[in-house]
Amino acid sequence: MTSYKVLVRDVINKADVLLEVVDARFPDETRNSEVEKEIIRLNKPFIIVINKCDLVSKEKLDKAKARLSRIAPTVFISSKDRSGTTMLRHQILASACIKGRDILVGTLGYPNVGKSSVINGVTGRHRASTSPISGHTKAVQHVNAGSHIMFMDTPGVIPFDENDEYVQGLLGMKDATHLRDPIGVALKIIEKILVENKAALESFYSITLETQDSYPVLEQIGRKCNFLQKKGEIDEMRTATRIICDWQNGLLLV
Repeated sequence: MTSYKVLVRDVINKADVLLEVVDARFPDETRNSEVEKEIIRLNKPFIIVINKCDLVSKEKLDKAKARLSRIAPTVFISSKDRSGTTMLRHQILASACIKGRDILVGTLGYPNVGKSSVINGVTGRHRASTSPISGHTKAVQHVNAGSHIMFMDTPGVIPFDENDEYVQGLLGMKDATHLRDPIGVALKIIEKILVENKAALESFYSITLETQDSYPVLEQIGRKCNFLQKKGEIDEMRTATRIICDWQNGLLLV
């Protein structure tokens, strides 16, 4: 944990502009207050990048942008289809008035929020290594984005006091194989989608829901996927793993 603190402070010190990349599905949960305080303390300009915007509704995006823009310039992008990347490039250039050398841009955020994908979206080609596996980036990488912009891609910033496995599962910090309670995490995912976009859950799994309780929904999904044990009982673990994977791969929308 100490090494992460040292790495983060080193990136903040060296960078001319910082990007805090957050997940559009959890813009507040994926902000890191300690990182933001350190950036502000050192008087460094920073931009909040709301990534994976293709996974949420425009209404939710607009509300998040309006709220976060009070803290720092906020841009939402989809690294999947590169929407918003030109706006982000312009915001970087506007935030750092530097001439005669490249603007050094530090990228910070939780594991699996898509920092490397954001960089690749801005550069227009696959220069930063990416993976659906959380924690893929192991060390700081320098990536030339052209137009006098140089990115520093960093490993995921793990919050210094984060121990909530349910949050880690929801954010994709741990995949189903590394969770102690995959069923509990799957139920949390179902609860969230039932509140925010029940129709998406019904459409994706081709089911009709008549309850707001998460466990009967998990059973219904397991039955629809034919995840049954010998006596016809639902294979809870297999069903939970499927739901978590669908969620973390961006197949379930909110």
